[in-house]
Amino acid sequence: MFAAAVAAAQPARCLPPFLPPPPRGRLVVIGAGKASAEMARVVEGHWARPLSGLVVTRYGYEVSCQRIEIATAAHPVPDENGLNAARRMLELVSGLTADDTVLCLISGGGSALLPLPLEGLTLADKQAINRALLASGATISEMNCVRRHLSAIKGGRLAAACYPARVVTLLISDVPGDHPVDIASGPSVADPTSCADALAIVERYGVVLPAAARRLLESGEGESVKPGDPRLANSSCHFIATPALALEAAAKLAREAGFAVFNLGDSLEGEARDMGKVMAGIVRNVALNQQPFPSPCILLSGGEATVTVRGDGRGGRNVEFLLSLGVALDGLAGVWAMAGDTDGVDGQEEIAGALLTPDSLQRAWARGIRPRAALDANDAHGFFGALGDSVITGPTLTNVNDFRAILIGAAG
Repeated sequence: MFAAAVAAAQPARCLPPFLPPPPRGRLVVIGAGKASAEMARVVEGHWARPLSGLVVTRYGYEVSCQRIEIATAAHPVPDENGLNAARRMLELVSGLTADDTVLCLISGGGSALLPLPLEGLTLADKQAINRALLASGATISEMNCVRRHLSAIKGGRLAAACYPARVVTLLISDVPGDHPVDIASGPSVADPTSCADALAIVERYGVVLPAAARRLLESGEGESVKPGDPRLANSSCHFIATPALALEAAAKLAREAGFAVFNLGDSLEGEARDMGKVMAGIVRNVALNQQPFPSPCILLSGGEATVTVRGDGRGGRNVEFLLSLGVALDGLAGVWAMAGDTDGVDGQEEIAGALLTPDSLQRAWARGIRPRAALDANDAHGFFGALGDSVITGPTLTNVNDFRAILIGAAG
């Protein structure tokens, strides 16, 4: 099911129908995200006319392209390579004409991969802010709101730099609700949020900002490009893959195998351990009382959980959800689960996720591993790795957020 979800969001499968018609002038391809290099390769394979461009992807996610340059940079904390790629991307789209078209390939991860600070900020400032946001428990939408208002390229600024060329943005969504402005912090779309909104988020989570960053937000100097800006009048965006599409592909596979599937949606958010507890309550009711669904069945869900880091473990929102679920189920018979990130990286680990079985806790205790202690230390990766139950896929070349599937066996 996880493989089916990932396959449904592969650029080769979903991108070609959205290619724009050939322009009178140049076609310039730009982009950022974990899927952007593969998206670029698909564009090259389906475009016989001249083109040029630059996309930046995460280390290890690069693919071979002939006409589009593939740059690599760090994720989730930005680095110098990402900074240089962002500068060069802005230079690449300067001086275009109304006869030219810019094809912007955007997927999740682009926020960290295009770290171009506003004047007065440094890359070190951006790195510190990113680390603080990642550890704060803020949602992805909230984190991206802050990032947009401290960036010289996000929040519509990249599209504005392309003016007067036509801009066509192709999006692979990794965010709940599929809001274009939240995917890679919206470099090519208008931003309806404000500096005041970003400042409120910083205050809400107690994120300590460098003095220059706070000044940009308090003064309004970090304001992004707003809806109705004439520089974006010739700009459009299209979703080519979404979490909902991926979940439906997984559901189809399960139904064909004879299972009843209940899709809880692609917008579940919140603390990963809290989500695990809530889902455990639902699972128990299904398994023991046949409510709200009869068993056997599969519960599917997506979205993006968050982890407020308090321990010294290896983190990972999918595995933390899964360990919390397992602790709350306490070895309930007949329940198996899998949670993973469709990009192949859960948190900062080169591990997609993990598997939970009815005897996971028993096997951990037999090895001297305390499940609750691992959860308290934010070390679910260490827990499942010790059991041999990590799911390692390598780069999937796409990114449609989290995947969670729980199989509940027959009653009794």
